[in-house]
Amino acid sequence: MKILAIKSSGDRTAIGLMMNDEINSFSMDHGRKDRPNWEMFLENVGHKKIFNLNEIDVFAFENNQNSYTATRITASYLKGISSALKKPLISIEGNLERDLDIEDLLITARDKFLSDNINDKRFDPKNANPIYNDDIKFKKLDE
Repeated sequence: MKILAIKSSGDRTAIGLMMNDEINSFSMDHGRKDRPNWEMFLENVGHKKIFNLNEIDVFAFENNQNSYTATRITASYLKGISSALKKPLISIEGNLERDLDIEDLLITARDKFLSDNINDKRFDPKNANPIYNDDIKFKKLDE
């Protein structure tokens, strides 16, 4: 089984590839407003050398509560790929108390996928949406 996972906390992004029990990962610190160069991240885990995207069985991302914008960017990127390739996409819930590293994210995604019904609608890319748990209080401009 091949799983590709990405997590971003806004100023740090990591990508990981699990091929059976072997994990290859790459992470990088960057400016909070810098968009990750996805092609560079993919190349650093062996894209086009040891795997092609159409060989990935499952895609996953962490629904990270540290940066909703980073999570939306990551989710959108993987939703596009997984939808185009007709592959499952799994959102793994992250929280501030338990920060998953990329290896934990891959293992959690694999276990969740294998323990649940593989045809489960929750793995449909259109249903893998980031959720922000904090209550956001917007201030109206005219108040």
